[in-house]
Amino acid sequence: MHTPSKPVRILAAAVAAIAMTACAGQPVTAEATSTAVSTAVPGTPAGRQLAWLLDASTRAPIAEDELAAHFAADFLKAIPPAQLNQVLATFRDLKLESVRTSQDRSLVARVLVGASAFDVALSVDAAGLMTGLRFTAPTPGTWGEVDERLAGLSPRTGFLAAELTKDGTCRPVHGVAAGERGPLGSMLKLYVLGAVAERVRSGAFGWDTELTITPELKSLPSGELQNRPGGSRVTVLEAAKLMISISDNTATDLLIHKVGRKAVERTMCAWGVRDKRNVPFLTTRDLFVLKGVDYPRHAKRYLSLNDAGQRAYLEKVVAKVPLSEVATWTAPRELDTVEWFASPAEICRAYAGLVKLGDRRIGEVMSINDGGLGLDKAQWPAVWFKGGSEPGVSDTSFLARTAQGRTYVVTTMAIDRKAPIGAQVVLDQVAVTRGVFALALVKAS
Repeated sequence: MHTPSKPVRILAAAVAAIAMTACAGQPVTAEATSTAVSTAVPGTPAGRQLAWLLDASTRAPIAEDELAAHFAADFLKAIPPAQLNQVLATFRDLKLESVRTSQDRSLVARVLVGASAFDVALSVDAAGLMTGLRFTAPTPGTWGEVDERLAGLSPRTGFLAAELTKDGTCRPVHGVAAGERGPLGSMLKLYVLGAVAERVRSGAFGWDTELTITPELKSLPSGELQNRPGGSRVTVLEAAKLMISISDNTATDLLIHKVGRKAVERTMCAWGVRDKRNVPFLTTRDLFVLKGVDYPRHAKRYLSLNDAGQRAYLEKVVAKVPLSEVATWTAPRELDTVEWFASPAEICRAYAGLVKLGDRRIGEVMSINDGGLGLDKAQWPAVWFKGGSEPGVSDTSFLARTAQGRTYVVTTMAIDRKAPIGAQVVLDQVAVTRGVFALALVKAS
């Protein structure tokens, strides 16, 4: 949860990377394809755009009129210039290692950012303007490569790949510090969704129950509900979909308000997370104020209190601080004290809890966004995703079910208490996860 600009965004770096993946164009299959690996930029329309991209990466931000000369209008509508420049800045000083495949209007190239390798897939239209651009990290093909990549993610890494059995047990397949708790960022929303679904099952309210967006319940981005006028209404289901699919923080806080903090605390406890740092359960707005307003005054005062005192401080002090006073922070803050906490093993149990509830709406909510994983739908017809981040934290978690009905959960937590974690790490986490699911599929067959 961090502030790349004036608004605070959860998973801002990952959103940029995933958005680029979502807009990737498809190869033009009618063209002849060169599969010979080359170290030269092809003299094709796609190759000319690759040459521009390599140059542009050395001088971002790029002016909007120059972007318009290289990207199709529909692309820039989906990925605005400011977001595109954020991606270019992340992948600064690209160096071409090789061109893996090449057609006139599409190609895949291996590039280096420092010592890290990434694949760039781009496609162009008949006018030679880019219609698709995708950055991905190479997928590991062995457990040894998985371990090597995990070791390079961050100073502290937690990982678990587990099969979720039909009786709700997480059976470990491969792990690294899987039992060590770390900060969750927006993965907290798994527990909020669980508490909501449990209350729906009890008959307390329904998925179609309407919630009112009031100024005091608004949070900061990521999301969109904070932009709706006060008094607007949204159903529980819509809020849940936004909370998970685009990590909408206002939707999250609306749902926490609806079920109550203690209901989410009970869900965490029932799903195996018993950590006093999660009590009281913070809203996203709480965290923004504690870390972003007159830091560290509010955080220190809050941490000095017992549970009852903390609840009172959140309601009587933190709730009254205007969001306009929240200031950007880019360095890690209170990662071990003011956050939400669970281990990779406990995240697997959270997915088990969601599955066990047996509510089809949960599947609808969790499967909207696959986090850029891009698994073959024929092999993996069901994919769920939730990630989370703030400066110093990058977490990803996925559930995927095979066509034969076997279910796996893969969670990666990258933590650096001293420095922010870049978007390149997020791409590596997704690539590692993709490789792990492939390895799990081979093992199951």
